[in-house]
Amino acid sequence: MAIVDVRILVEGASDVEVVSKALQGLALGSEYNITISAIIPTTNVEIAKSAAAGADLLIIATDADRVGRELAERLFNELGEMVGHIERMKLPLGHDLEHVDVELVRKELKNTLVRAGLKSLQVLPEYMELRKQLLDIKGKYDQLANDYESLYKEHEELQKKYEELHAEYVRLRNENEGLRELLDKKSRPVKIEEAWTNLFPAEPVPDEKIFAIAVEKLGLAGKVIVGQGYVFAEDRELVEELMKTVYLSLAIKEGLEGKADEAETGEEQEDKKTEPTEKPGEELEIIEAELKPDELL
Repeated sequence: MAIVDVRILVEGASDVEVVSKALQGLALGSEYNITISAIIPTTNVEIAKSAAAGADLLIIATDADRVGRELAERLFNELGEMVGHIERMKLPLGHDLEHVDVELVRKELKNTLVRAGLKSLQVLPEYMELRKQLLDIKGKYDQLANDYESLYKEHEELQKKYEELHAEYVRLRNENEGLRELLDKKSRPVKIEEAWTNLFPAEPVPDEKIFAIAVEKLGLAGKVIVGQGYVFAEDRELVEELMKTVYLSLAIKEGLEGKADEAETGEEQEDKKTEPTEKPGEELEIIEAELKPDELL
């Protein structure tokens, strides 16, 4: 059983002697499990607070007159929340150690302890109810603590799985981005006219057959497909390469044809200069020759 810590506040040093004398005839420890841990002589509230804090029972022993009653009430109001219980003890007037009736003081001390005990019994049912509620709350707390521990472990496992899935998600996202970049590089079917105009807006669009011949000559069959006014290639760069090659070939051809025309014109003019003068009576021999266009180049 726990020891009940009792402290006694008195007004002065002489009261300490009187109360100490009265306590000598009481076996509080063995009979009631009570210990008087301190007898404090003071009327100062702050000192009283420091000395009485944490006591199970505080007895305020003051004179039975008006001054003693007022002091007890003031201390009661100030110290009520700092101790378990407060009880007032009335000391007889003129209680110097030589003339005081110690037995009377002892009796008053016993009565004070009894009153405190009876008041404690009055609140016992309420205490038991509070204790029951406390135990219920403790049981719920223990259950919640167990649930928390279980949920915490589950949370750790889910966190670990989440991290693994997140790492897999990042890997797949990066892989998907790589595939997207690869697909972006792949060309989709585009109109020949559109592809040509984007590169050579000022030049007329060649016939589709020219592009088909270029694909075959360049060895791009299977990689580039031309037809129905569209061109398709696995790589868009091949489409641009085809367009530029055709453009360059046409430009070279036009340049060669231009030079051939200039040469032909020059020859005709030279022939006119060297043509023999027709004499009267002479007939010119007309030679018919069949020329092919390719022979002009």
